Amino acid sequence: MPRRAARALALVGLAAALVSVAGPTSTAATPVTVGGGSGIAFDQGLPGEVTQATALGCTLTAVGYDRTGNLVALTNAHCFVKADGTKLVGEPIYKNIAPAGTSLNTAKVITPDTETGVIGTVTHVSTPNNLLSDGPDGLDYAVIDLDETKVAPTTTVGSVTITSVGAVPGAGVRMCKQGQTTGITCGLKLGNSGIWFSHTIWTWAGDSGAPIVVGQTLVGNAWGLQHGSPILSIIADMDANGGVGAGFRVAS
Repeated sequence: MPRRAARALALVGLAAALVSVAGPTSTAATPVTVGGGSGIAFDQGLPGEVTQATALGCTLTAVGYDRTGNLVALTNAHCFVKADGTKLVGEPIYKNIAPAGTSLNTAKVITPDTETGVIGTVTHVSTPNNLLSDGPDGLDYAVIDLDETKVAPTTTVGSVTITSVGAVPGAGVRMCKQGQTTGITCGLKLGNSGIWFSHTIWTWAGDSGAPIVVGQTLVGNAWGLQHGSPILSIIADMDANGGVGAGFRVAS
């Protein structure tokens, strides 16, 4: 959950508000590389360009294409839900170019890439997880329409490579995640919890949306209290909704 938005918002989240450093604004000639595990920066609907004082951060779950050929990314919905419940469809997204952290040396900086500028726009925000509230259970995912003139997709970020999507494994299977704040951490699948699953993978603020993988297969996203949402359920929901993201397949 964003630190400056620590609030009575009825959901569990890992979005981060860390000390950030903004760079000069211009148009970059070379696209930036993003994939599942890349950090992103945004400011939850404030006017103007993201700044050092306003930047928040989450992690991309995956990057791929929808059935109409749009280049899209996925992350957590709660990153784009304000304290009053407003969903921030239309939120501009920047790449977070600060180095990713590790479990022993967590990332403490968000550096919005203002040289490249806005790399995408949020087009859909699902119901957040609401694990700690009386709100409805949600898959907690958001869809970002990426600017292909500024973004080059990659299958590998840090120690995680994503080449396919698949079902969440059974209890006891080892899984790993790649997050902006704590990097690569691994653990075991514990069980199912309604529409979600639980695990022992370490996560922290800013890891929201991090891809959870078994080998090179993406099985879910990560959010607070060692929970995640199955990627196949997310894809089915996008297909049912139509629009940007429907027919999602990971970039290869």
